[in-house]
Amino acid sequence: MENQGELLNQLRIDRNRVEPPSRAPWIIALILVVLLAGGGGIWWWMSSQQSFEVSAVAAIAPSADGSTSTAVLQATGYVTARRQATVSAQITGTLSEVLIEEGEHVEAGQVLARLEDTAQQATLAQAKAQVAQSRALVGEFKARLEQARRDLVRQQDMVGRKLVSKQAVETAQTNVDSLNAQLIAQQRSVDLATAQARSAQVQLDYTTVRAPFSGVVIAKAAQVGEIVSPLSAGGGFTRTGVGTIVDMDSLEIEVDVNESYINRVEPNAPAEAVLDAYQDWTIPARVIAIIPTADRGKATVKVRVGLEQKDPRILPDMGARVSFMEEKSARPANAEPPKGVLLPGSAIVQRDGKSVVFVIDENRVTKTPVRPGQNMGELRLVEGIAASTRVVREPPAEMQDGSRIELKK
Repeated sequence: MENQGELLNQLRIDRNRVEPPSRAPWIIALILVVLLAGGGGIWWWMSSQQSFEVSAVAAIAPSADGSTSTAVLQATGYVTARRQATVSAQITGTLSEVLIEEGEHVEAGQVLARLEDTAQQATLAQAKAQVAQSRALVGEFKARLEQARRDLVRQQDMVGRKLVSKQAVETAQTNVDSLNAQLIAQQRSVDLATAQARSAQVQLDYTTVRAPFSGVVIAKAAQVGEIVSPLSAGGGFTRTGVGTIVDMDSLEIEVDVNESYINRVEPNAPAEAVLDAYQDWTIPARVIAIIPTADRGKATVKVRVGLEQKDPRILPDMGARVSFMEEKSARPANAEPPKGVLLPGSAIVQRDGKSVVFVIDENRVTKTPVRPGQNMGELRLVEGIAASTRVVREPPAEMQDGSRIELKK
């Protein structure tokens, strides 16, 4: 009975007992906080690891002198050579010598390569022998003609003394005329043989490939033992060129200008060029010509820009940015240049209600606040960064501080 009483007491509910609060809500809240923090960290890490392919632009300092030019338009293009040639042989033949390498400077007329010339040498020797034979025959006909003329004189003297008949004189005269005609024909044969010898010499000269002008070799296209030809023979076994030469003094920049802004460009107008490879180097330039045709596919007009400074660092096919300048009237002597630097308007973006640019630091960017100022053509004056600072030309909306980048080539 006592055991049953104890069991009943254990089953009785104590309504005055207070249960301790559960920890489950706090644990769930802590887990959510950890997940949110981890997710934010992962998002930040992924955004910082995302790589963007962008174009760079360097900040330009406004000119500080009293009368300067203001950039009214910017365009991109490439360095091109107005004088460039892929040199080939004028006849088909096998290369026996190639005397050039990439990067070498060559002078006009310098030998670049030679072809196998055994056949041409033999043809020239045969032509020279033919010339010598023809000239020897000319000498023989001259001697016979002189003898025939003496015989004619003797016959004419003897017919006067009635020692020979008139027929003998006529025969002697005919012999003189015949030999004279044969001499003239042989002299023409000498001219023909001489012309053939000159032709053989030209064919022999064609086996030597020479530089058409002074320049630098930028490509070596053939090796010893290969067949070269001025025409494409098909099959892929015949080279059409030995090498390519560029006249470095003929380098200029060709840019495509949007046809909506071509009215801002004038021939002989000043310009400034910056190579993609040397962002801190500004090269003085000038507009050479505006090509009088438009590209309907791109809606652009090609403009030739001449470089007023020659430098071995300027190479063909380098990317370049050209700022077309407009002459302005001189400022007063006591006027100060505007503060700040010039940047394309597309480089300035809004982040969190502030104007910022993304400064390039090797393969990452740094978000830098700036204070935009007045517009100067397609450029805008900003304060907050130094001249020559490289920034992203058109930052994507997803770009953040510390994002990885790759510069477009």
